[in-house]
Amino acid sequence: MRPVLSLHPQPKIYMDNISRENNSSFLPMAGVIVGAIALLIGGIALAKASKAATEETVTAQAAQLTEVATQARDAAAKADRTAATTAALDQGVRATFEGYAKIIEDLRTNIKTLQDAAVKKPVAGPAGPVVAGKDEYVVKANDVGSSIAKATGFNIAQLEAVNPGINWTKLRVGQKIKLPAKK
Repeated sequence: MRPVLSLHPQPKIYMDNISRENNSSFLPMAGVIVGAIALLIGGIALAKASKAATEETVTAQAAQLTEVATQARDAAAKADRTAATTAALDQGVRATFEGYAKIIEDLRTNIKTLQDAAVKKPVAGPAGPVVAGKDEYVVKANDVGSSIAKATGFNIAQLEAVNPGINWTKLRVGQKIKLPAKK
């Protein structure tokens, strides 16, 4: 059989399955109640989980704060030790510089004394001024003024007095040095 097509469609009637007037079963209502209870239990579980997570977070943050406080105490102790060591080193360096300053001052005094002695003209002895004699000394390798004075029996001041043009720091091998006259 063929369905009859109508130009005027018939209205569809929907049945209300949940309402009490038409349905005597409490099953749909029980489903709504069970869903509400499940939603309530889920909310409570979520609140407890959130509280547990918050407690874990607080515990972890407290442990981190304790660690940071320990590190800060250790750093402060190291800074105090470093400051004490630096102060001791500073004191030692100052004492060392003061010691060197004293040594340098002594050296300056000695240099000044030597310079003054080098500038002074030889003083004539009781017998009068030193005069060049006939004898000469010929400079050998490694000779210096003091070695020549020792070899000839005269002192360096007497040799310098009779040899005013000689540079005693630059003697040459074969150079002739006048010797004072013997008295």
